[in-house]
Amino acid sequence: MDIVIIAGGKGTRLGSLTLDVPKPMVLIEGKPVLEHQIELAKRYNLKKIIILSGHMSDKIEEYFSDGKWLGVSIKHIKEQFPLGTAGCLKQIEDFVSDDFIIFNADIIMDFDILKMIDFHYKKNSAATLFLHPNDHPYDSDLIEIDDNGNVLSIYPKPHSNDRWYKNLTIAGVYIFKKSVLQHLKKGEKANLSKYLLPKLLQSGEMISGYISTEYVKDMGTIDRYKKIKKDFLSDKIKKSNLKYKRPTIFIDRDGVLNRDIAFLCNANDLELLPGVADAIRKINDSGFLAVVVTNQPVIARNITDFNGLMQIHNKMEWLLGKQGCYLDAIYFCPHHPDSGYPGERKEFKVDCDCRKPKPGMILRAAEELNIDLEKSFIIGDRESDILAGKNARIKTILVKINGECWENQDTCADMKFGSLEEAVNNIL
Repeated sequence: MDIVIIAGGKGTRLGSLTLDVPKPMVLIEGKPVLEHQIELAKRYNLKKIIILSGHMSDKIEEYFSDGKWLGVSIKHIKEQFPLGTAGCLKQIEDFVSDDFIIFNADIIMDFDILKMIDFHYKKNSAATLFLHPNDHPYDSDLIEIDDNGNVLSIYPKPHSNDRWYKNLTIAGVYIFKKSVLQHLKKGEKANLSKYLLPKLLQSGEMISGYISTEYVKDMGTIDRYKKIKKDFLSDKIKKSNLKYKRPTIFIDRDGVLNRDIAFLCNANDLELLPGVADAIRKINDSGFLAVVVTNQPVIARNITDFNGLMQIHNKMEWLLGKQGCYLDAIYFCPHHPDSGYPGERKEFKVDCDCRKPKPGMILRAAEELNIDLEKSFIIGDRESDILAGKNARIKTILVKINGECWENQDTCADMKFGSLEEAVNNIL
């Protein structure tokens, strides 16, 4: 499979870093970002590279030449005038034989490319997008998907203020079938998220979302560039690859992240607790994943439906994103074992394996995200959270309900703290 790198950006938000070089040639630990990307592709035996450049393209071609010195084959295609992130792709039509991978040239990443390719082929989609939460969803193109991983809607930035968006962003890595290029016109300027992807949906083409916790981050601003450099030095980027097990901090929702309102069923009533965003940001900056595991019997009791629960979680993610942090994943149990409630949904009135104190949500996350349970924790405000952690054989921490009182002084928790932030500070 060919690698196509879109490298035409000017990088004006990087200030002095891009005065004399194009954005893809900015150095991270002595190497251009573009070179890090090529080395990643080569690691997975993907050695045919096409670089689409424009601004200061001579500097890119002079540095990389034909790529032989890197052990790859590089073809350079220079646009005569800016064609946009989609328009430039029409230039490769005669040079790719089948499906191809696209990298935006302003991202630093380390992920298992073969897993994404395998997902793409199994889905047989016209396009597959690498998706993840990030710490700036308000400044990112966002995606809505269904339970099967199929893209339903695309929300390019800037975003409307009249709704809560799920923090699921387009990371800048794509796999396209060659047939996608037929939707583009030669020499016509077009954008990926504002034109090509919506065009595919309108045409009835399937777009799939490949969700991963691996490291794929853009360096579009000075602050993001500095953060990437720090992550590179700490080996955080390398260790985010799915081949490595990740330690995780599992977090209960109600009473730990947000104020505990009985049977919360309306997004308007969700309110984050003080210090929560700071705690999640510290987890994001560490080598831990931040994963929510929450019992939500409001579904079984028919107090709200899945869409209502999604709106609550969307608001929670959006509020955290506004404060520069994110949750890596949210797992919820919609079941309740006891029957007899008016209007209940009987199909969810079951004795399941996921409702805490059973460890089902934790074990499912461990399998899907390759989590190192021996180095993981759960933070909750109820005995059921602690028992779920014990049943999953991870370390357990009890915090005060809404920061006000203990549910049970005789809990079997390994540790007790007054809040999520105190617990996270102790772990880290």
